[in-house]
Amino acid sequence: MELPGGVVVWAITHHDALQTLLADPRVGKNPQLWTEFREGRLPEGWPLLGFVTVPGMITADGEDHRRLRGLVSQAFTPRRIAALAPAIEARTVALLDEVAKLDGPFDLRAHFAYPLPMQVIGDLLGLAREQLDELHELSDTLVSSAASPAAAVAARQSLNALLASVVEAKRAEPGDDLTTDLIAAREAGHRLDQQRLSEAELVGTLLLMLVAGHETTLNLITNAVRALLAHPDQLRLVLAGGQPWSAVVEETLRHDSPVGQFPLRYATEDIAVGDVVIRRGEALLASYAAAGRDGGHHPDADRFDITRRPNRHLSLGHGPHFCLGSGLARLEAETALRHLFERFPGLALAEGEEPEPIASFVSNSVRSLRVTV
Repeated sequence: MELPGGVVVWAITHHDALQTLLADPRVGKNPQLWTEFREGRLPEGWPLLGFVTVPGMITADGEDHRRLRGLVSQAFTPRRIAALAPAIEARTVALLDEVAKLDGPFDLRAHFAYPLPMQVIGDLLGLAREQLDELHELSDTLVSSAASPAAAVAARQSLNALLASVVEAKRAEPGDDLTTDLIAAREAGHRLDQQRLSEAELVGTLLLMLVAGHETTLNLITNAVRALLAHPDQLRLVLAGGQPWSAVVEETLRHDSPVGQFPLRYATEDIAVGDVVIRRGEALLASYAAAGRDGGHHPDADRFDITRRPNRHLSLGHGPHFCLGSGLARLEAETALRHLFERFPGLALAEGEEPEPIASFVSNSVRSLRVTV
């Protein structure tokens, strides 16, 4: 597959091949493993550079990855996620109260699917409410395939600067949030002369939490509503109690993965996949949306079916880099969908609505979803 800038990589589109490679110790995330990066052959201002170089667990392997993941994982234990449920319920109800005041058709993505996960991750990271919209716009540019190289670089620099300022503010006034916890871990390691977390890793970790913590759930909620409105028989089934809302979430993850494809991984040695050989130093693109529609693994794969059993998809990853926030994303999506359709059982697409895809091969959803209640 040719990425923006003429960069060629292997796209892994079959479920079984992707599952195997995601857990294969011969596949790494450190960009120094990639021949084109290491030899300086990427085009100047390459727009995806931020994805492959951001310091943190998303580009780390082995002990470095375990160290960084361990620092963040305490915020996403099942007990801590369960403790967030009342606050997520309250935010959902409050947002729907605001939706009920809107006159005529409205964009469900902008007014409901976006603010819920953004506010939740904002609270977890201790971000100020006035910072959230700007951070969202910058992260949108970061995952866009349509942004110019200059715009992508500027967005990455602005995000890093904003998050660095958040770190400085939290150093001056600590809070009950993940950013403060990460700062404390970094400074404790420094006092003990241990490299627990560098300053660049701290900012990179916040960037990962911000983007992954709201963009994916925003897409998940949007895609689930769109699928249910397009399949009224499935909506009637779940509203009648025939299937739980969790089944809707899992089938949406498979059928219309919130992350279309994610860059990048690298072969540390030659790897044979069927009759194809991925050479050492070549890059791999995890094509989650394609794997979810792999008819060889999912019978009748293009059909949206919330009764599908078993529903083993890869949309939240697999192996050592499995999504750390998967439990939180599922909780937010299930809560959002349940309250939305209980409050507005007559929800429907606005007349003439033909949603346009997001201009991104990373983020998979639609630009807007205009509905009526």
